Amino acid sequence: MTWIGASTPCKLSDGPLLPPALESALASIPESQAVRLRQVCHGAASTLARLTDLDLLQYESPVTAASLDLSTWEEMAPVVAATLRDVNAFIDLVRTQLAAGQPSPKGNGLASLVEDAVLDDAARARLERVLESAASQLFEQVQTLGVKVREPGVVADRWNLLAEVQASRTRFREQIGTLVFDLVAPFADVERSEVVPGHADEVGGAVSVRAAVADLRRILEARAAKLRQASSEDVQWHAQHLEQEMDAFGRTAPYRSLRAQDKRRLIEYRHAVREMATQPLPAKADVMEACQRVLELVTGLAVVNQRALLVRHDHEVWARSGVRLEQAEALLAIDRRAAAVALAEAAEVAAGLYGRSDALDEFLRRARKRSLALVPAEEVGPVVEEFRALLASLPFSE
Repeated sequence: MTWIGASTPCKLSDGPLLPPALESALASIPESQAVRLRQVCHGAASTLARLTDLDLLQYESPVTAASLDLSTWEEMAPVVAATLRDVNAFIDLVRTQLAAGQPSPKGNGLASLVEDAVLDDAARARLERVLESAASQLFEQVQTLGVKVREPGVVADRWNLLAEVQASRTRFREQIGTLVFDLVAPFADVERSEVVPGHADEVGGAVSVRAAVADLRRILEARAAKLRQASSEDVQWHAQHLEQEMDAFGRTAPYRSLRAQDKRRLIEYRHAVREMATQPLPAKADVMEACQRVLELVTGLAVVNQRALLVRHDHEVWARSGVRLEQAEALLAIDRRAAAVALAEAAEVAAGLYGRSDALDEFLRRARKRSLALVPAEEVGPVVEEFRALLASLPFSE
């Protein structure tokens, strides 16, 4: 078994569709500015599609001590070049639209009067600043990446190179997404998640990573508990199952989204466990230590909860689930069966929070095993109260 696999090329459409909320926001922008801002937004959508997280499995080496050789650099060079080319092309587009936005003589027709009323000089100046700032920051990031991939400490280690490419592409996505939001926010009451192309997919990826990591941590905790009680004859069996559990996680889609350095440590640990699993009587202390190292690493992956886009997502999910739960509470005195249906809907919404709280995770797993909509009438009230307490314990009440 191995975690090495072929990458799947990302096929892009010629013109990615813009989110409906972004289309609506662009429609509200004065005509003289709408054309060029639409060009920027379409360019942003295309660039963001090209900067999605790569499947870098083909570049990951199971040999942890090896330096980056020429063949690996040759494999990674096209990825780096494509990243720089795509971002530079977008910078050129932004600068072209900046030039196209220079003041032109004002007309004296009705359209010009409406334009003056809707978009004053201060608003025009703000748009110019947003575009200019984005172009400058992206250019600086391009320069930084170009320097980084030439540093000996990066070039000499495949994992440092992978980490730098990943981090740079993430920063590019964040900056371009911010530009799109800043351009349209003054003209429409929208959320960032509604107008940034690809934002929903990125959030979905983060949610999947968190859920997969939470499940892996739970599995490893159970494995560690069984190892403590295992006889010396059973230690190899546990080592083999620990290897299988790590290998299964390595084949999941969320694994691909992990940071390169986290993957590096997981691969190192997996190969150490694999060696133990081949021994007839591996030392129990060694297998326990390896299991504990993996568990500590996986527990540390909960840092994903601190990502700004996931914090915003979680607050929204928490609020929507709370609304459904309030409906369930209101229905308790009227129709307990309807209350159970509302309870089930609240739990379905809250599934997006899986991995944030152990207690809530346990409740959601129970909810998956049985349909809350079919909970006996006399149990609906206590389940609603339990769920309400779990949601209230999450740090979203501010």
